[in-house]
Amino acid sequence: MSITTVIFDFGGVITASPFEAFNRLEAERGLPHDFVRRVNAANPDDNAWAKFERAEIDAATFDTMFADEARALGHELEGSAVLAVIAGAVRPDMVTALDTLKAKGFRIGCITNNVPGGKMGIKGAGMTRSEQAAQEVARIMARFEHVIESSKAGVRKPDPAIYLMMCETLGVEPGECVYLDDLGINCKPAAALGMHAIKVTSGEQALADLSAVLGIALP
Repeated sequence: MSITTVIFDFGGVITASPFEAFNRLEAERGLPHDFVRRVNAANPDDNAWAKFERAEIDAATFDTMFADEARALGHELEGSAVLAVIAGAVRPDMVTALDTLKAKGFRIGCITNNVPGGKMGIKGAGMTRSEQAAQEVARIMARFEHVIESSKAGVRKPDPAIYLMMCETLGVEPGECVYLDDLGINCKPAAALGMHAIKVTSGEQALADLSAVLGIALP
């Protein structure tokens, strides 16, 4: 089955990885490296992060619930501090690649785990903190044929349902799709459904791997 569609994660793919910002926050607070990841990996389907990305709790509840989970692992860290640094810088070459793919006739979509906007200074799908950054993200999002946000859909990756939602909306089979994500746990269900999954470690690597799969030159 030939590839017709490329589906992107947003944070860590179109933008730099939020884990870089988390590591800087940990260093500033004197916390262990990757401590935020440890908190989010504990009880991953029902912890504060999972509930917030499904819009089951509000920002204030996330703030205190995340702090409780961090405290249970031996350190103090409020959820609001994590949200304050979550938005990564846009990777311009990835945005150029979106335009190239569209020009060559590929369909493009985006599946992003995010949190509801409007609270604690969070603006828009990219979870930015400034109006200018939110507008930049909105211009990027407008390039996609369809965008699924976990906070609006009520389901989040790695639930296979969210990938199937995208395929159903676009009217494509999983085998027609390439899926890019910076988290292996999110790539696995995509691959299990029949998508060609690419785990993103950098913008350069992602574009090289995608170019190889599609047989076209990307910047």
